Amino acid sequence: MDAISYLSRRGKLQDYFDRTALEAWAKLTSDVPVSGIRATVRAGRDQMRNSIISRLPENLHGRSVLDAGCGTGALALELAKKGAKVTAVDLSPKLIKLAKDRIPECDRQNIQFHAGDMLDEALGEFDYVVGMDSMIHYCASDMLVVLEKLSPRVKDKILFTFAPSTLPLELMIRVGRLFPRKNRAPFIEPISQLKLQKLISESPWFFDWSVPFTNLVSSGFYKSQLMELQKNHA
Repeated sequence: MDAISYLSRRGKLQDYFDRTALEAWAKLTSDVPVSGIRATVRAGRDQMRNSIISRLPENLHGRSVLDAGCGTGALALELAKKGAKVTAVDLSPKLIKLAKDRIPECDRQNIQFHAGDMLDEALGEFDYVVGMDSMIHYCASDMLVVLEKLSPRVKDKILFTFAPSTLPLELMIRVGRLFPRKNRAPFIEPISQLKLQKLISESPWFFDWSVPFTNLVSSGFYKSQLMELQKNHA
């Protein structure tokens, strides 16, 4: 992954969530009524969050989890309630503040929030890494390198989502690009599951890993696919 390219995309994402989309994102991830389109996105995100949680042990006491791209903290909260020690990181300081404001202090005992890069090695090592819709703006080759950089710090599995390369999603992205740039998020990068799995299988960083599970969630304008990377223990 080209460092300049990564930093450029990372900067655009931070700027988008801090300046352009904070209010809309806060509303989407709350319980207040939203439009029909956003309601399908909210429902899809709920489904995906539940799918991720279902692939982790019911009892997470004594386990550490990196929530890479935690947003407003909904997934981090659910994991903490199951006993996990959660490190929740997001590029956007304003989203981190929103997460802290939303979650009562009594429920934040097992969550450490950080504004910064999910690849920061100073965050430490973890039993699990979850990345819900936090890598969807990177192409397949860049996403692979993100996963490679995370892999040495993970003891058990990485659960992450990507934008599946489907005709409906491609059409939605093309329509979205017709709107003025200031009103849209940095482009989502649709990825073929077969291509991504091939890249992973050929990577020396994942020679002792497997892909035991994938799950596509499609809810109106929300299209996202979960992939599980499992470290094979001798």
